[in-house]
Amino acid sequence: MKKRHSLLRLLKEARPYWKIILLCILCVILVNIADLYKPLVMKTVIDDFLIAEKPEHGLYSVPAMGVIYMLLIAVSSFLTVVQVNAMNYASQSIICNLRKTVFSHIQRMPLSILDKYSSGRLITRATNDIEALSEMFTDVFVDLFKDIFLLAGIVVIMMGMDIQLAAIGFTVIPLIILVTNYIKKKMKDNFVVIKSLTGQINGFFAENIAGMKLVQIFNMQKKKEAEFQVLNDKYYKASVTRLTLNSILRPVIEIFNNLAIALLVWYGMDRIMNQTLDIGILYAFTNYIKQFFAPINDLAEKYNTIQSAVVSADRIFELLDQEDSLEDYDSGIHVGRFNGTIEFKNVWFAYNEGEWVLKDVSFRIEKGQTAAFVGATGSGKTTIINLISRFYKVQKGEILIDGININDINLRDLRRNISVVLQDVFLFSGSIKENITLHSPISDEEVQRALELSCADTFINELPNKMDEPVTERGSTFSAGQRQLLAFARTIAHDPSIFVLDEATANIDTKTEKLIQKSIKNVSANRTTLIIAHRLSTIRDADIIFIIRKGRIVESGNHDTLMKQRGYYYQLNAV
Repeated sequence: MKKRHSLLRLLKEARPYWKIILLCILCVILVNIADLYKPLVMKTVIDDFLIAEKPEHGLYSVPAMGVIYMLLIAVSSFLTVVQVNAMNYASQSIICNLRKTVFSHIQRMPLSILDKYSSGRLITRATNDIEALSEMFTDVFVDLFKDIFLLAGIVVIMMGMDIQLAAIGFTVIPLIILVTNYIKKKMKDNFVVIKSLTGQINGFFAENIAGMKLVQIFNMQKKKEAEFQVLNDKYYKASVTRLTLNSILRPVIEIFNNLAIALLVWYGMDRIMNQTLDIGILYAFTNYIKQFFAPINDLAEKYNTIQSAVVSADRIFELLDQEDSLEDYDSGIHVGRFNGTIEFKNVWFAYNEGEWVLKDVSFRIEKGQTAAFVGATGSGKTTIINLISRFYKVQKGEILIDGININDINLRDLRRNISVVLQDVFLFSGSIKENITLHSPISDEEVQRALELSCADTFINELPNKMDEPVTERGSTFSAGQRQLLAFARTIAHDPSIFVLDEATANIDTKTEKLIQKSIKNVSANRTTLIIAHRLSTIRDADIIFIIRKGRIVESGNHDTLMKQRGYYYQLNAV
């Protein structure tokens, strides 16, 4: 089924504000009536009082016509202010809701979809593209009804006054249509390029700011500047093309406008000489032609904004149209607290079709056990963790928790029971307490206990504001080890059924590691714990250790059993 035009789909967003829009339409109709009546007032003054010298009486007089003309201007100005402000309120409310919808949509996108988007592309859709629609509503949509009614009214009046003059005035319209259609296609193609480059530039900035330490350590400034210059030059050329196309349209329409007036004067003067046309009618026609081309000129000037909005709307709805692939947080079996039994049954998984990362993986971890996964980089250890949290879905086999297929469990309940400590810790801007509670109803006493169990209290108690100490973006003022301890405290505070530690001790010194090993034993009691670690000392006491090679489990058992087998695990310990 062919998709509806993206801009038309925005009308759905306008439904809650239909009363305001109806008010705007009413104001527009009244403003257009006033604007259309002004030339008729001047026609009456010229033909009846200046040329025919008809007697004046009451409202049928030059002073009365002057007062009427001024009242028309006053009423038109007042209603225009009402219409513009009302339409701005409605349009900005629509944009606000749409921005919220886009952000909410991105949050519900699964990692399998997010992996296909760069951060720059998503940021561009949530900022630049939304802003382009805002400009369209503010600069274009506010005047759209006025222009439509004005054009329709002018055509009706001109056809009613003199159909021959109207035909002469409209002879240039086919030429305008041909020119605008040609430039329209060129401008839309150009804006597709500009929006793509904007996303690439945003992504380039985000990536390089995040990796600025690495850039400076390896003296990559010149190389990165050269890479940026390539993107910047492409954007510059596309922008120059946009400005060139935009600069052509308005002058061309202005030429057609003056051509139409010249044709009217040439044809009208001949009829005036033959006494088949009144001067007032010709005057009114020249005014109506100027009024007719005013909205066309206005649209030509704002064509740039319209095309940008069209492309932006296409990109936004392309993102929002992925509704079927979004994570569903409402359906599924509701569970309370997991017992923590985890079972993989003949699981096959690939991020890209045919490139299997896990191959026929089967294992079982009992409630309260500590299980470790060991293997070379890329063997599939982290993938197993991602699958348990249902960030991705398996292509073959099934994953069970407490005997229930995780695809059947309510997603909120599933993830509430699982806490993960990653090697690359992410901290939000805010306070230490907010980063631990993540705005969940966790008391200060529970936060303090989590800090003590994670050994994070050793450095937090030395901070001026303790757990209320501000955290900058990504926790840049804390060391890698301190961020790791805070992440561990966050996990403890949320009291999950299943702990997942993915290289959680990789950035911690030996002294702190010993403290955390003690904490892990305390916190892991009666909970299932999964550990991924390259440091074999951190998994020596695990109840079961799985050795993974090229996506398959090749060995399993506790430390003593695996050492007796003198296999791959034995070789790792011997190194």
